Amino acid sequence: QVQLVESGGGLVQAGGSLRLSCVASGTIYKIYAMGWYRQAPGKQRELVATFTTSDTTDYADSVKGRFTISRDSAKNTIYLQMNSLKPEDAAVYYCSADVQTAWGTIPFDYWGQGTQVTVSS
Repeated sequence: QVQLVESGGGLVQAGGSLRLSCVASGTIYKIYAMGWYRQAPGKQRELVATFTTSDTTDYADSVKGRFTISRDSAKNTIYLQMNSLKPEDAAVYYCSADVQTAWGTIPFDYWGQGTQVTVSS
């Protein structure tokens, strides 16, 4: 019912920048929260940055000051501007959204397929 599609990943040198995009489409009544997570090989998936249900932003300590989350609500799209990338930022980056598909229904968490970010040292 809801699809999330990420784009913008790739290979970048340490110190470089990338901008990720995530578009939500399908049967969307309301998006309560939407954000970015990442998972590196052998590690658990972790929060990177998100718009919360109270419409604030939350960042992992490791990316504060380097990454910026933004959105275009009219397009159900969020972005992640990643600057000063480090090798430890390399991971698959996933978009997640807490979506209500119709009035009165319970919001459900949807996930994208992920986009690979590789940072060379």
